[in-house]
Amino acid sequence: MSRIADPSRWREGHDRIEWARGFMPATAALAAELTASGIVRGVRIALSDVLEPKTANVALALAAAGAEVAVSCVGRDTDDAVAAALVHAGIPVYAFAAATDAEDRDNVLALLDHRPEVIIDDGSYTIRLAHTARPDVLTAMAGATEQTTSGVRPLREMERQGALRIPVVAANDARTKSLFDNTHGTGQAVVFAIADLLGEPLLGRHVVVAGFGRVGTGIARHAAALGARVTVTDVDPVAALQAVFAGYAVAPLSDAVRTADLLISATGIAGTVTVEHLALLPEGAAVAVGGGVDQEIALTDAVAAGATEVSRVGKVSTWRTPTGGTVRILDDGYCINVSAAEGNPIEIMDLSFGVQLAAVDHLLTHRDTLEPRVHLLPREADDRVAAHALASFGGATDVLSAQQLSFLGSWQPRDGEDHA
Repeated sequence: MSRIADPSRWREGHDRIEWARGFMPATAALAAELTASGIVRGVRIALSDVLEPKTANVALALAAAGAEVAVSCVGRDTDDAVAAALVHAGIPVYAFAAATDAEDRDNVLALLDHRPEVIIDDGSYTIRLAHTARPDVLTAMAGATEQTTSGVRPLREMERQGALRIPVVAANDARTKSLFDNTHGTGQAVVFAIADLLGEPLLGRHVVVAGFGRVGTGIARHAAALGARVTVTDVDPVAALQAVFAGYAVAPLSDAVRTADLLISATGIAGTVTVEHLALLPEGAAVAVGGGVDQEIALTDAVAAGATEVSRVGKVSTWRTPTGGTVRILDDGYCINVSAAEGNPIEIMDLSFGVQLAAVDHLLTHRDTLEPRVHLLPREADDRVAAHALASFGGATDVLSAQQLSFLGSWQPRDGEDHA
């Protein structure tokens, strides 16, 4: 029994799903491999991800390969027309845009009640909720995959504490995911979403990027490309040094925000932007989260300290800080590239979903042999995804010669070798 907003909107969703399919060659190629091998046939797969046309194609591809697929998503990330199209295609969906937090949780529990053997997750909430609210489901699971940096972090903490009971493939850490989706995809989507919401050029504006991981790197690069003056903040001295070498100013966040026109948090850590940081921002400055987690901008703490929302236009809300100044909070501090835009570029997400399908293949191929910990996707699977994508762009890799292979397989010192 699905829980969606409006089944009658299926045609609208279907048309956009069909359009997206034409730009997802790597996903299609990996799905064809799953179909040919028969490895997912009859396997119950739960897909808990942003519900829009690209994700819908993954659900449909898995179903076409013989899997029993069910889908859930938080309301703010749900496209109701796409949800209707999936239900029309026979896939159970538990997601609707107007869902409250409590309804979102109930929808995930309904997904888990399908007793999935594999979970494809975004943010690892479904994996973690299975451990706390539906632990009986875990015993029959082959494992799960997780495709975000902020989702992999708590899973590694679960592993460290001995709480993780299933193998999880960190799809996020595959090179064909993190080097492309995190940097190019999220970077572009975040900056473009902010520009659209504000209706203001970034040219000449001071943009502060908190966190210089791969997401922060992409955000800084795209903001600079649009003419912004970028300052980076990070707690990691190596990451901060990388930002310097990339040509950005680097400073502590409490210093950088004092002249910021726009502050973008890209750490994936709750409480990154504190009440004190909000109070230090110049009058009318804007604050947003790229990727990220709930309360990355500490709005609950801000309210407790006396901050109030004074106006709202669409997804731009103006807040008065406890010290009397005003700042603009974009999309209530949610993942702005998803909840206030249309997600990351489709060609980039094609790689990420290809990695997710490769991870499903790996979990099922090694079912009952993988330890309950966070695993990396094997190099050969990562390479396979990249090769499919490369071919779709008309490219191909070179081939090592016999001489090169011989060199790589040798270690003994040679006459004339440089040994200075």
